[in-house]
Amino acid sequence: MNKKLSRTETVLIGSWELVSGVMKQDSVSDRIQWLTDSCLIQESVDGENWSALYIDPEDGRHWELSYPQSHLQGGGPPTLKFIAADSVKQGYAPK
Repeated sequence: MNKKLSRTETVLIGSWELVSGVMKQDSVSDRIQWLTDSCLIQESVDGENWSALYIDPEDGRHWELSYPQSHLQGGGPPTLKFIAADSVKQGYAPK
């Protein structure tokens, strides 16, 4: 069961699991995908750094989706982390 982001959460770090010889997303990666597909609104994309900026319409907080292990196939597992308002202005241009 997926749940929306709480005010106390600041980072979600996904990983991959080897299940019967096949690499699969863990439950955190599944939740990140659900959040970015269903709950958060994408504001901009940074194609050079494999990242995207999202906003949570419920509380106005900004979140960055990134793939810190980009050397892995498909960019590796995702990370979703809270971005403070002053960091958003520095790292991302508005749409």
